Amino acid sequence: MRVSGERVPFAGLSTADRNIHRTSPISRSRSSRPLKASSLSTSDFVRRHILDLAPYKPILPLDVLSDQLGIPVEKLVKLDANENPYGPPPEVFDALSKMEFPQIYPDPESRRLRAKLSTESGVPPENILVGCGADELIDLILRVVLEPGDCIINTPPTFGMYAFDCSINDGQIIDVPRGAAPDFKIDVPAIKAAVHEHKPKVLFLTSPNNPDGSVIHPSDIDALLELPVLVVLDEAYIEFCETHQSRMQDVLAHENLIVLRTFSKRAALAGIRVGYGAMPLWLMNYMWRVKQPYNVSTVAELAACAALGNQEYLKHVKDLLINERERLFTELQRVEFLTPYPSQSNFILTKCVS
Repeated sequence: MRVSGERVPFAGLSTADRNIHRTSPISRSRSSRPLKASSLSTSDFVRRHILDLAPYKPILPLDVLSDQLGIPVEKLVKLDANENPYGPPPEVFDALSKMEFPQIYPDPESRRLRAKLSTESGVPPENILVGCGADELIDLILRVVLEPGDCIINTPPTFGMYAFDCSINDGQIIDVPRGAAPDFKIDVPAIKAAVHEHKPKVLFLTSPNNPDGSVIHPSDIDALLELPVLVVLDEAYIEFCETHQSRMQDVLAHENLIVLRTFSKRAALAGIRVGYGAMPLWLMNYMWRVKQPYNVSTVAELAACAALGNQEYLKHVKDLLINERERLFTELQRVEFLTPYPSQSNFILTKCVS
């Protein structure tokens, strides 16, 4: 178990900046001296926990890669972000070409999309929130529940946005590492111990997990739902899982369960940014209060609705990806210096051995 999020005051600042920060009129609430712009350091305007925050390192877009490598975009094969290479259903392009009223702000409640998601999932629309990607919902959840210094439990190796958003919200990260390859199994006893010791607000679980594609057994999830912690189950890759089903409907039976999903992988809408989450009504009440009113664009809602309208295409692409995953896994096993790990996602984690 590892605790991170502890910060060294003024780390990364020059000695001059540190001295200015200690004596700044802004940082000394009892100062009677008049404020002058010339007496301030730029760091005086930044929240202290942001001063040492490491920026998230996103992937490079195709056009930038093309310029850097001198290779035409159409010849690049991009594998670093688990994107869907087949693209969205043709109905998406048709819907976007016929978009009306782009000058009007979008529906702040994404009613049409939430209704379609409700029909697909069996979860009432009142329990569904749409975001600008599931990443936005992760941040909103932490904005709602974290006070400065509150803890979350993370299970690395896993998706980096949980720790990143926790740090942005001035929280602390309790790392409970997963087991060794090839299973990458979560350590349920260690998680239980961490919950009782640190009293975290949130436990993040990813199934199938990024970056290894392993799946959390339903009994482990059930055991963790008994703990006094908000369980966020990220199912970004669940459509590619052949062994387990989504737990979205379980939010109706558990007051401490949130399930996150995305259109980025199964519907190939990563560039348009549409994610959604199912959560209990008590939390929905506060999520509506903190989200930006027009967080999901008209383009995003149109594209997502159009994609849902062609379930046959979505299933066909899913099957193609699963079949290719199994074919590639077999081929990788034949390479003597590679050790691929079984995956229930649209990617394969592979160890390079000497």
